[in-house]
Amino acid sequence: MDFNKIKLLILDNDGVLTDGSIILNNERVESKNYNAKDGLGVRLLSFSDIKLAIITGRSSEVVKKRCEELDIELLFQGVRNKFQKTLELISELGIDWENIAYLGDDWNDYPVMEKCGISAVPADAFDDFKQKADIVLDRKGGKGAVREIIELILKKQGKYDKSLQRFLAHLKSQ
Repeated sequence: MDFNKIKLLILDNDGVLTDGSIILNNERVESKNYNAKDGLGVRLLSFSDIKLAIITGRSSEVVKKRCEELDIELLFQGVRNKFQKTLELISELGIDWENIAYLGDDWNDYPVMEKCGISAVPADAFDDFKQKADIVLDRKGGKGAVREIIELILKKQGKYDKSLQRFLAHLKSQ
């Protein structure tokens, strides 16, 4: 587990960026709860050279809108084979498995997690799945897990302070 090799963080959406709830009203309009602290973590990461991708099995306009708000360009929805999509990203970005950190919450994430450089799960992942991850985070999905893994990677790479300073300078320049 070498944090210095990480060039791409891949996230699942439901259960990672959200608490896993899928809320549909009578008109089948979907809503999701996102955590602003996770969003600020994504912003901090954007002021580093580490890329961020979201690969999710579901398709949702809500996810698309949240990614637009956070300037996440690498969004892949309705993906049935996350392993294949990750292979495509590896080829497109010119990286290798060891350059990927992956945050997932359930078995559909496992084929990628077992190959990547660093695998992590939120605190509320199921116990048998937690045993398969390199890191079990302290925070739950949709409750700061994304911010936690981002800060961990940035700090381990010695990039946290610089990313934070760039972010703060950006705020002042607006």
